[in-house]
Amino acid sequence: MSDVTTQPPDASPATTAARVLVQALATLGVRDVVLAPGSRSAPLAYALADAARPDGERPAGAPAVRLHVRVDERSAGFLALGLARAAAHDEHGGPRPVAVVTTSGTAVANLHPAVLEAHHAGVPLLLLTADRPHELRGTGANQTTVQPGIFGPAVRLAADVPAPVGLPDEARDLRHLVSRAVAAATGARTGDSGPVHLDLAYREPLVPPPGPWPEPSAVGLGNVQARTAGAPGTATAALSAVVDSRAAAATPASGPGGTGPGGRRRGAVPTVVVAGDGAGPVARRVAEACGWPLLAEPSSGARGGPNAIAAYRLLLADPRLGGAVRRVVVLGRPTLSRPVQRLLGRPDVEVVVVAPQGGAWPDAARNAADVLTEVPTRMLRGRLHAPAGWLEAWQTAGKAADAAVDALLDGPGERDARRSRSGTRVTGPALARAVAGVLQPHDVLVVGSSNPVRDLDLVARWDTAPLVLANRGLAGIDGTLSTAAGVALGLPRRNVRALVGDLTFLHDVGGLLRGPLEPVVDLQVVVANDDGGSIFATLEPGEPDRAAVFERVFATPHGVDVAALCAGYGVRHTRVVDAEGLLPALAAPGPGLSVVEVRVDRTGRRALGERLAADVVRAVDGALG
Repeated sequence: MSDVTTQPPDASPATTAARVLVQALATLGVRDVVLAPGSRSAPLAYALADAARPDGERPAGAPAVRLHVRVDERSAGFLALGLARAAAHDEHGGPRPVAVVTTSGTAVANLHPAVLEAHHAGVPLLLLTADRPHELRGTGANQTTVQPGIFGPAVRLAADVPAPVGLPDEARDLRHLVSRAVAAATGARTGDSGPVHLDLAYREPLVPPPGPWPEPSAVGLGNVQARTAGAPGTATAALSAVVDSRAAAATPASGPGGTGPGGRRRGAVPTVVVAGDGAGPVARRVAEACGWPLLAEPSSGARGGPNAIAAYRLLLADPRLGGAVRRVVVLGRPTLSRPVQRLLGRPDVEVVVVAPQGGAWPDAARNAADVLTEVPTRMLRGRLHAPAGWLEAWQTAGKAADAAVDALLDGPGERDARRSRSGTRVTGPALARAVAGVLQPHDVLVVGSSNPVRDLDLVARWDTAPLVLANRGLAGIDGTLSTAAGVALGLPRRNVRALVGDLTFLHDVGGLLRGPLEPVVDLQVVVANDDGGSIFATLEPGEPDRAAVFERVFATPHGVDVAALCAGYGVRHTRVVDAEGLLPALAAPGPGLSVVEVRVDRTGRRALGERLAADVVRAVDGALG
């Protein structure tokens, strides 16, 4: 089958190649492309501008794509990451890659933070970076560096694509490469989705000459069948013999009722389900089927229902609860809690990891006894039992802990103390609780790293949880506003909020920038502004005997006027200074982009955490007797 593209003598091979590339991407399901401006990437910019025109205005041969333009490549990369995260939860779409286009030079390097997050989180991105042709590399040509391989092992596929010259087979070869790139990004063959890098060399002329688009063609496009085994939520009838034998032998049978000491059912092992980031609803199904407590992070997709224990991290030190655990079933990637990591590292705890996708599996404690690719049918059918009273003890303790947390956050003594210290009556946990309380099941929350996600983890209590997304691949604070904007653009029919700290906000304040020609982003950003990094106050640097250098090199106060900053970007701003103003500010996000700045106390952060832990211990002791 011939695929010779006839071109007039003055045709631009770069233009033709860029148009063929855009056609191939659209045919393979790419709907969204993020573009940062530049000269060397002009062939792609013109092709995408054509493809982004409304129906009836696109040139013949140009496919339909949604184009998003940002001036900052770092923001562009995280915007693409947010769009890809949204695509995975779009009921009308499904997981699909999002492309991001840059020019050459430092523009490419600015994608690296988003690439690393996508790599560790398994988010499919297509990095299309324009480059100088090979003859200009290493010559000192402007904006020319070594771009091939710049992302190292963080990409699933990397290709150094020579500048097109108009040979007959170039279009076919390019379509074939795009097929491989999309398959690699989605993990179609490997189950390991993530970013892919195509470094695209272009020679001048870089602007399109007059002439039509090439005829769409499927020559070179491969129909790559995706693997279906090991998808999240699937089940296998086989449970490893090791796990089976441990379950049967954990407690010797005794008596005609088939129970062991203390009335424990035969084979019943004190088990909890730890649901980390991205675990999915199957973690909740397993916990409820087997009668196991569910310790679910907010972004697990599993937090909710009667087995979910909100304040679980404050219960793991109790010898009757966390101390009695002998098996942990891990789904997703747990990253938030040191008590959870200590539990997963205990030599007396059997750790079973269910990791359906990718080559690696979460086991930071290096203690996993079994790593499964699928959820065993026996778990989903509740054939692995909990000891009598095991779940009920956790539920009783969990309710007592919740009540203790609420009493401390709402108590007049604590409110008055906070007001006298800082002029504010809001703490981070109280803010997180308010945000969690206004969310409906169809809403979306993008939560930032550091304290916001940990505060949410302590206080969020849902029966049916909203969609909570977080950049937990590397848990950085960079790019969070841009990620949230991408999520909001990708899920336009849902209320989207972001909960971030002030340093996270300032780190990606450029994410507020949207040109007047770009689609409106409907997003409410809630900023917990404590004038610095209060998470360090809860860690070793925040110990009182280290106070001499704490404020400058860890807390890093900034004194930024957030209202003025928002005004400069043309973004609506509301400031909240007390608990009474929280709910009115959060209840109605309204259209467009808005910022709710909540002044939060930082000076008492460490003391508040210590009081919470102590109050919970007393409450649980009273509840369990």
